[in-house]
Amino acid sequence: MMKWGLSSGTPADSYYEVRSDCTDDVPKSKFKIKAGKTLSARKWHAAFSPDGCLDIASVLSRIQRGGVHPTVRGEVWEFLLGCFDPRSTFDEREEIRQIRRLQYARWKEDCREMDSHVGSGKIITSPLITEDGRPIKDPLVLLEATADKDNSEGAPATSRNNGIEIDETAERITDKQIIEWKLTLHQIGLDVLRTDRTMVFYENKENLSKLWDILAVYAWIDKDVGYCQGMSDLCSPMIVLLNDEADAFWCFEKLMRRLRGNFKCTDQSVGVANQLQHLASIIQVLDPKLHDHLETLGGGDYLFAFRMFMVLFRREVSFGDSLYLWEMMWALEYDPDIFFAACEEQGAVHKNKVSKSKLRGLRHFGKWDKDKENTKNGSEDGEDGPVPISVFMVASVLKEKREKLLQEARGLDDLIRILNDVNGNLDAKKACAGALKLHKKYLKKVQAKKP
Repeated sequence: MMKWGLSSGTPADSYYEVRSDCTDDVPKSKFKIKAGKTLSARKWHAAFSPDGCLDIASVLSRIQRGGVHPTVRGEVWEFLLGCFDPRSTFDEREEIRQIRRLQYARWKEDCREMDSHVGSGKIITSPLITEDGRPIKDPLVLLEATADKDNSEGAPATSRNNGIEIDETAERITDKQIIEWKLTLHQIGLDVLRTDRTMVFYENKENLSKLWDILAVYAWIDKDVGYCQGMSDLCSPMIVLLNDEADAFWCFEKLMRRLRGNFKCTDQSVGVANQLQHLASIIQVLDPKLHDHLETLGGGDYLFAFRMFMVLFRREVSFGDSLYLWEMMWALEYDPDIFFAACEEQGAVHKNKVSKSKLRGLRHFGKWDKDKENTKNGSEDGEDGPVPISVFMVASVLKEKREKLLQEARGLDDLIRILNDVNGNLDAKKACAGALKLHKKYLKKVQAKKP
């Protein structure tokens, strides 16, 4: 698990132990903790007033310079993601935390009543139910107790359907939402077992079951999106950073507020279609030659960048570097109204004590926020809002590979092969710097075209 007290210059991944048999298979961290730049535990605690109000400006400035020290990362992320308002007090945040923990416990109990595996420490890895609502007998379950397996006396009547053993004595489920939810549980289990499997942290089966439980509960409360592949990669860091399962859930829920649109796919379009369109527009403006070449190769829809957007570069960098990359993006894009926007969506449940007027002086702390309107107008994305920094991050990756793409890529296979070389080799800090440079360059070109 996490090691403590390592000195300046320590690679970020030193805090996230890798299994000894996997050390050759994981990307090496390029981000190093730097005294005077990285937000340390001392600087973090000093940023609070005696009653608990946070000087978010100084925190964001430090994060933008050197990321967050792993020992306080979980606490910092709760603010970056909008779980708490920086002008709230210690007591106000504790009250909100307890309310949220109770809410998560209620949702989890609702799920447990629908399926007893939730909260049991078990992980479903094969279907529980047929598409028409008939329960399947003895689904494959990880960590299931086997004490009574040999006792077949009084076994329920069963029948087989396409090789699946149906439990005929169990009550058939008719609620379509419950059927749809239960049909996702084994897919969550399969993905959980594949997620960050090289980490010592997940050798503890309790941590695996936490990840499964959180994703199962989220799939139930967000019925429009449910569960999709890639969510386990986004949720895993929350489990690693926050000891309390409910706190980890709420950080994941806040992250999904930003990204849930990525997972809403139809037969006609993918959820990240807007970001892919923005990426195409940006490359067309900044590098018409590369854009034309990609179109010639059949990559003009930019679908080759799909995975980078879906899991926020988890495949392109090491575990520790991906956390650094995320917090850099969040610090650059930080919106002081994020806490209140979430409260309004939840019916003002957590909004009771902190005045929105307190935040009026906090605007433009994130570098990205300064140019939001310009970016919005320049990209003509209208009500979709400003182009996220992640789009410029992908653009910086393409810029890095530009010469190779132009010289070697003769088809889509070549394009994918060249970009796959980025996997595990992306320098998170350089990519952030490159994204900011491309952003400024893009704004200048767009503004120059305006009458």
